[in-house]
This record gives sequence, C-alpha cells and structure tokens, in this order.
Amino acid sequence: MESEHAHRKDEHLALAEAEFKKNPPISSLNQVRLIHRSLPETNVQHVDLRIQDTALNWDYPFYIEAMTGGSYKTGEINEQLATVAKTTGLAMAVGSQSIALKDFDAIPSFEIARKANPDGFLIANIGAGHTAYEAQRVINMIGANALEVHVNVAQEIVMAEGDRDFHWLESIGEIITTSSVPVIIKEVGFGMDQQTILQLEQLGAKYINVGGRSGTNFAVIEDRRNRTDTPKNSHHYLYDWGQTTAESLLEAQSSSAHIMATGGISSPLDVVKAQVLGAKAVGVAGYFLHDLLSFGPEHLIETIQLWQAHLPKLYALVGASQQSDLTAVPYVLNSELSNYAQQRNLNTPKF
Repeated sequence: MESEHAHRKDEHLALAEAEFKKNPPISSLNQVRLIHRSLPETNVQHVDLRIQDTALNWDYPFYIEAMTGGSYKTGEINEQLATVAKTTGLAMAVGSQSIALKDFDAIPSFEIARKANPDGFLIANIGAGHTAYEAQRVINMIGANALEVHVNVAQEIVMAEGDRDFHWLESIGEIITTSSVPVIIKEVGFGMDQQTILQLEQLGAKYINVGGRSGTNFAVIEDRRNRTDTPKNSHHYLYDWGQTTAESLLEAQSSSAHIMATGGISSPLDVVKAQVLGAKAVGVAGYFLHDLLSFGPEHLIETIQLWQAHLPKLYALVGASQQSDLTAVPYVLNSELSNYAQQRNLNTPKF
C-alpha cells in the first residue's frame, strides 16, 4: 500500500486536471501585443530556435515543466512524458523528488524518466529548505542534467501539513554553490518580484524561473485537497495571490540572470511573447498535462511538433532569425499591465 505522501501526489495530479477542465487558464501574456511588421526581412527556413546558452543548449525554447512523480500512477505519467520528450527532443523536468528522500518506494516513479529517455535533458526537482546533500541525491537519482529548486511559500501556507518556517536563503545558496549541474530557482506559480530576483542573484543564481500566476493554482488545489474549498473555511482570498507570468517577466527586466518563465503557457505565441519579455526558455505544464490525460501520448507529441513547426513562422513574423533578435521586438501592454509596470517603476523600454 502506498504512503500518504504518495496519495497526495495522486491528488495533486487529479485536482490539477480537474481545475484545468473547470477553469481553463487564461494566459496573462494576452495582455501583451507584439507589433506587427509588414516587411520583416526574414526567412522562415533560416530561423534558429536553439537556446543560446552553453549549459541549456536546447534545440527549442520551450520544455516540459515539472508536473508529477512519487506514486505508481504518477510514475506512469512520468514515463509517458519522458517518452514524449525523447520523441520531440524537448527537455523535461520531473516533479518534486522530496518524497523519494524519505519514501524509497517512490524512487522508481522518477527513475523511469531516465529509463524512458536515456540520452535526453532531464531536470531534477527538490523543494527549497533541503540540504545540498539532498539536492545532489535527487540529481543522481535520475542522472539529471540540471536541477530545479522550487519555492512555494503560498502553497505551503495553504497546505494543512505544509511548512511554516521559510528561512531558505542559506540552503539555496549552498545548493547553488555545490551542485554538480546548473541550478534553476523556480516559483511554483505565484510569481517573483525584483527584490526576490535580486536576492537570488546575490546568492549566485544564474537561472531563475519566475513561475507566474495564471497557470496551475496550488492555493486552489491545496484547499480542494483538504476539503476546505468553501468560502466559510477556505483560503479563497489567496486564489489570485502573487504576480502573473507577464508581471513577473516585467519585474525581471533588469536582471542579469538567465530568466525562464512558466505559468499559463498555452500556445507557441505565448512562448514568443515570454521571450520578447526576456525569458530564455519557457516551461509548459498544465496545458501539456491536459493534452496527455485527455488524448494520450501520441496526441501530445503531435501538439508539441505543431508548436515546433509554428515557432519559426512566429519568429519570422516579427523579424527575428534567432532568440537574441527577440529582445528588439517592440510591444505594447494593455492598460492593466501598463499601470502595474508604471506603479512598480519597472524598466520597460520597448513599450
């Protein structure tokens, strides 16, 4: 019989999909309009989608973001996702491996990703607050090429059995300093502000995923999991807590780190918009999970291949031949997002 923690992983998966069906995410990047160029002087055939980074030298600017693992059922999902990643050439992050540090029966649900994709780029995953030794254990567990350290204060606050002590800076710094692979500090869906990004840079973080609100909402999921999703005893006032993906990317405009983004990404145009706002790579979780659970691995492969085929067209449409060209693409923000940027005194020179 599986552990209570493993059961929690199954609940997270089921509730994430149920919430996606009930309230399909509306991307915050809809608040961003790219300026059309009638004479872009580009050739779709000459577009290079590769990530221009020595450590994350991916062929495509989007990847399968962390979703699951820790139980038999979620292990099957990880195997399917890893097979999809292998077929499409995408990088892939596994879900939090913290459970596998205590429950050895959960280890195979993560190891299966490497077995299914022996030569692919896999990203290990551990929660902030763990030690550098534990971080290296999860890296070794799947032969990871990189490590995500996720920060999830809002989720823990809502989770009945969640952490209540959030002194994480020291342990994050130790992980960054000692890790054998590149470390990505990632928010789980409540966004980041300038101060947080600066704190991480001062710790030596070179890769920061701002993980904005507008995708999977763990405040909602934890309330539903604990049967406290009625107004009387829920945390409903936190359901719109945090910065959206678009807001978080604006918060990161002056960052010297390699910025990544996730949260509500649901089209190749979202990927390009996030890159125009400064993201080097874009993670997709909920949208791909829904596709997989609704239609199966083959359909998800077709979806990803469609995105891969459409991205060069979108690059060419804005006059970009490679990723670095996107930083010069002009854009405008809707009134709500523009007002946010102005009140926060954010450096947004292109809008």
